[in-house]
Formats: sequence, C-alpha cells, structure tokens
Amino acid sequence: MIRNLLALIVLAIGALWALQGIGVVGGSFMTGQSQWLYIGIVTMLIGVAGLVWANR
Repeated sequence: MIRNLLALIVLAIGALWALQGIGVVGGSFMTGQSQWLYIGIVTMLIGVAGLVWANR
C-alpha cells in the first residue's frame, strides 16, 4: 500500500512538472520551460514503473 502511494505521488509530481513545462499550469519558474516537460515525462514513467512493481 505504501509503495502504491509513493508511486502515485511520483506520478502526480511528474504530471505537474510536465503541465508546467508546456505552460498549462502557471505560477512557477518552471512554467513554459520545455525542459520541465521532459523531466516530468521521465518522472511519470518512473511513477508508472513503481506502480507496476508495487502491484506484482
């Protein structure tokens, strides 16, 4: 259960970073910076991998 929660948190943070990178979510120095889109995508993939691992 804790592994699922941690993986979901990582996934949510990655999604937030990706949305800030493309400028959907504002109010941060990350807004509109394309590098945060890529960092967010990688973080989301890590979160998905964590979910798969936690539910094996």
